[in-house]
Amino acid sequence: MNEVPMRPKFLLAAYLSLSALPVAVLVVCSFAGPSAKAQSSQPPFPAQSQRPDQTKPLEDKTVTAAPQQQPTAAEMSKKETVASAFLRGLQYQEYEVRSAAEAMPEEKYGYRPAEGKFKNEKPQFGPAEVRTFAEQVKHVACSNFGFAAELNGQKPPEGCDKDGPSPAKTKKELLIYLRDSFAAVRKSLGATDSKNMFDPIEGPYAGPNTRLGLATVVIWHAADHYGQMLLYLRENGIMPPASRPNPPELEDTY
Repeated sequence: MNEVPMRPKFLLAAYLSLSALPVAVLVVCSFAGPSAKAQSSQPPFPAQSQRPDQTKPLEDKTVTAAPQQQPTAAEMSKKETVASAFLRGLQYQEYEVRSAAEAMPEEKYGYRPAEGKFKNEKPQFGPAEVRTFAEQVKHVACSNFGFAAELNGQKPPEGCDKDGPSPAKTKKELLIYLRDSFAAVRKSLGATDSKNMFDPIEGPYAGPNTRLGLATVVIWHAADHYGQMLLYLRENGIMPPASRPNPPELEDTY
């Protein structure tokens, strides 16, 4: 095919385009310079935890902490007591239950799996329907106070299998109630020793029993309800803190 010779006006246009290229580059750079400078002076996009439209996650305070060396079984056996064995188990359960209660957003405290079902059930203990998350927290707290009272030979609060006597309703109130209940039962378990562990215990919660038998119920009960609470969290897209690679510390105050 024969090539078509370029006309003079096309040559002129090409020449002008090439000569204008440095000017265009200069103009673009002059506009880009101040824009980049202005952009660099703007604050960076806030992290997700700083955004007002996001729920603040639990702060992981253990990432930079030095790992604690666990004692060996031989070292543990030299100092072990009846109370220390139970308190070690209770410590794990307290963390799991309280951290789950802290992690659930307040607007989800009314969450109830299988809403509207099982209303016609008549269980021997507890409500007919599955408990809401708030009711789970309140039940564990009331039960802890009940167990502590029985271990101390005192009258326990009534109705812990239902709603109990505490007026706590908000997340903050329930977290305080739960925290204080673990402190109470921890103190009562700490008074258990080889001399009194077979003492008889009477009461509506896990009684009749012995002090040793009731101590096992205290730990089992918290573990039982944590197994339910973690499902509530996962059903709402929340990773239970105890299952995270670096579990956050519990809050001291609310």
